[in-house]
Amino acid sequence: MSRPLPVGLVQAAARHHSAPDLDSFATEVAALTRTYPGVRLFAYPELHLCGHTRDEDAEEVMTAAAQPLGGPRGTALAALARDLGIWLVPGSVYEQGEDGRIYNTAVVYSPQGTRVAAYRKVFPWRPHETTASGTHFVVFDMEDHGRVGLSICYDAWFPEVTRHLAWQGADLVLNLVRTPTVDRAQELVLARANAIVNQVFMASVNAAPPDGIGRSVLVDPEGRVLAEAGPEPELVLTEVLDLARARSVRAHGTAGLTRVWDPFTPGQAPLELPLYEGRIDPARWREGLGGADPR
Repeated sequence: MSRPLPVGLVQAAARHHSAPDLDSFATEVAALTRTYPGVRLFAYPELHLCGHTRDEDAEEVMTAAAQPLGGPRGTALAALARDLGIWLVPGSVYEQGEDGRIYNTAVVYSPQGTRVAAYRKVFPWRPHETTASGTHFVVFDMEDHGRVGLSICYDAWFPEVTRHLAWQGADLVLNLVRTPTVDRAQELVLARANAIVNQVFMASVNAAPPDGIGRSVLVDPEGRVLAEAGPEPELVLTEVLDLARARSVRAHGTAGLTRVWDPFTPGQAPLELPLYEGRIDPARWREGLGGADPR
């Protein structure tokens, strides 16, 4: 039986790249825990700690901000989560990979101060984003609550990402966003669509001006909007989620009717997928749901 999970989606502008002061970020997060003492998970937008930039100096900012995940920034963030006793998703960060390339990586820290997940953005927004592409879909377990998947901004436009996370058993997908462009309206539709067709909670937390245009949103597994922000510069969307609701919707159907994870009959032949030079094997369609090893 899962416990309710109070979440806080922090719609905020990025911290300036010339002074990514982790001490002031720690003060900010500590203040939020006092204002919202019941919240167990705080999530920030894409690249929140790595500053805002224009295209012409993007490479310089990216290179200056990149660190190994186990570097000083990661150590400080882990300590912050431990000291405050919260689950912390400080947005994504520029990661200096062991292969010498820079990745846009979402990180998650537990209340024990452990980095429990790191997801490299699979679909950078080309040609504007020059980070290397990740190669793995990532979920993590929150004890007594459920399983959470990670995606970053443009990933939400590719249905394969959220489908893989749901197949890996995610009850909630955190989509960390930094969208300043007019297509935020379409992203709100995608948040609901991804929730509906995968029967998962979707949390899309966008940056505030000038780095984004806000309009963060939280959607339930049947596509209902639970909370939605406007273009305000600073706010926190809060909600209490029962992640077991996602599993209930999968078992009983959206609106008590549609069960998207039960379309195949026993022994049905695999469906070839020429687009991917791959296929859907009906025998494996439900395999990842409900606790199979996500790796």
